[in-house]
Formats: sequence, C-alpha cells, structure tokens
Amino acid sequence: MKALWVLLKIEIKLAVREFSGILFGIMIPMGLILLLGALYGDKLANDQANYTMLQQSFAAVVTIGIIATGLMGIPLTLSSYREKRVLKRFQATPTSPAQLLLAHFLNNFLIAITSSILVFLSAKIFFNYTMIGSLWNFIVIYLLITISIYSIGMLIASISPSVKTSNLLCTIVYFPMLFLSGATIPYEIMPEGLQSFANFMPLTQGIKILKGVSLGMNMNEFLSPIIILAVTGIVCTIISIKTFKYDY
Repeated sequence: MKALWVLLKIEIKLAVREFSGILFGIMIPMGLILLLGALYGDKLANDQANYTMLQQSFAAVVTIGIIATGLMGIPLTLSSYREKRVLKRFQATPTSPAQLLLAHFLNNFLIAITSSILVFLSAKIFFNYTMIGSLWNFIVIYLLITISIYSIGMLIASISPSVKTSNLLCTIVYFPMLFLSGATIPYEIMPEGLQSFANFMPLTQGIKILKGVSLGMNMNEFLSPIIILAVTGIVCTIISIKTFKYDY
C-alpha cells in the first residue's frame, strides 16, 4: 500500500507539470459545456421532451474527461516510461504490474473526476442545470464507464512496445469514440448506419446508460449495456495485467 501511495504522489506531480492532460481532460469538456449552454440555453430537446438540450448533453460531455485520460493519458505515459527504460528499473523493485497500472488508473481518475465536477459546476452556475434522475445511479454508471474505458487504455499500455505504437493504437480507438459515440456529436442525429457502427463501442453503450439515468430512467432498462461495460472492464484488465512487460 505504501508503494502504491508513493507511485501515486509522483504521478500526480508529473501530471500537474504535463499540460496536455489538463487541456484534453479538463479544459475541453468545460469549454464544450459552456458552448452548449450558450447555444441552447433552456431550449427543450424536442417538442415532446420534458428536459432541455443541456440536460440531454450533460452526461455525454462528462465522458470526454474519461476517454481523454483513459485512452490517451494511461497508454502514452506508460509506453513512454517503457521506451525510456523507466519501467525496467521498477522490475528490480517489489512493485508489481498491478500496482503500476493501479497508480496510473487512480492518477488519471483524479483528473477525470475533477473534470466532471467542474463541468457540473459550470452548467449549474451559468445555466442552472439540474439532474432529473438519481445522482447515485449516475455515479455508479460513471464509475462503471471509467473502469471499462481505463481497462482498454491499460491494455494498450501493456501491449505497446513503444510510444509510436501506443500513439497509433490510441488514435485508432480514441478518435472514433470521441466523435461517433455521442460524446461530442449527439448519437440521436447520426445516420442509422453510423449508429450501428457506433453501437460496437463501449463508450456508446456507456453514454446511453449515463444519459438515461441522468434523465430519470431506471438502470434496469439498460442491463445489456451494463453487462457489456462490465465484461469489457474485467476482460481487458485481466489481459493487461497478464501481458504487461517492463521492457520489450
């Protein structure tokens, strides 16, 4: 436990110095929610809806911080450490792969949760945002999405021998999720064929659940997406720990 705490403190200090995590994980989601609030105000999502466009979009925006930290922060940082032989030094210590991955998980999660809180406060203070559904259900699904997305990031980090490989894999996974899952462009306005493709992404399923519970729907209505996220998180985490290498 002491080793984990030391690793976490070091990673937090490094994350503060590295501006990219703050930019993509915090500033961009905040900027987007402010833009959406300015554009839509209290406009209803549609003629039959009892919620606004902002209330509909909030859940999607908070996931941007998750994918930015999980699919870019974790893999790129660990791959950089491996390439610079930093991880090889850990091999001579009692630190296990699980501890290293957990330290990076927690460090990036702190950025993601900070992002989500600031997005909520921005929406609340400037546009009087209120969540229709249960906050506790929202938090549970938020954590489930985080575990699922971060597990994919940890898997990329474990199998990437270099920063170049990691960068390629991150780009292939990150940008389709960012633009096609509903995180930035509303899923509802996409063509049917694009929606079918997007449905294969864990984040698409996660946003559907998160959006639903934030608008007052019951979690029991989303059992299949919840199972998909849970299985993704478990399988990718196990594989990432089993395939983790200090050096290639």
